Amino acid sequence: MSFSEQLRKEADHIFEACYNHPFVRGIADGTLGKEQLIHYVKQDFEYLNAIIQAYALGISKCTNREDMVMFNTSISFVLNSEVHPHNNFCHVAGVKFEDLQGFPLAPTAQHYTRHMLNVGRSGTLGETIAVVLPCPYIYLYIGDRIIEEFQPDQSHPFYDWITFYGGQEDPRMNLYLKRLDQLAEEASEQERTKMKEHFMLSCQLEYLFFDMAYTLQDWPVQKERVAVVE
Repeated sequence: MSFSEQLRKEADHIFEACYNHPFVRGIADGTLGKEQLIHYVKQDFEYLNAIIQAYALGISKCTNREDMVMFNTSISFVLNSEVHPHNNFCHVAGVKFEDLQGFPLAPTAQHYTRHMLNVGRSGTLGETIAVVLPCPYIYLYIGDRIIEEFQPDQSHPFYDWITFYGGQEDPRMNLYLKRLDQLAEEASEQERTKMKEHFMLSCQLEYLFFDMAYTLQDWPVQKERVAVVE
């Protein structure tokens, strides 16, 4: 069993929990509410900005152009293609994508983005791959499971979101899995342990991200508005 296969096996319960989270089930059956859609897009827009930065930090650790191309392709994909599922959510919610940008990070989104960027700055190339891998991995799993279980057609409100992530003939993260396995073979036991820890924490944070969107998570202490006396 390869290193990436071991990671996937150990994280299976988190993948399953993500699929069964009510946010994801709301996508699957087409019932997810407007408030949840809006909160998700606001937070995911900022998350994707951070993962672009994490990919860029990965490039800074590369010693060959093949690895540089791998990260650069992901940056281009997020910038130019991943707006498509956001636009699907915005269309269903009846809002403009441009109006949901530039909002403060909720606690979970802040934790997740800081986690990725901290590893990207201080970790090895293998650690950087491990920390960003769960996002595309879990979304592919969710999309495939929804397609298998619900067999959505174009009348489904979230058809574009589901088919964007699921049903990939050549999964986008396969290059990362292959490269992670190569790097794991060369890594020390200490580095492999860190790679596993980063991967598992990112998996947990993927679950929490869905939960954050579903519960409309915000910071618990808000500044009170002071009434103006005229």
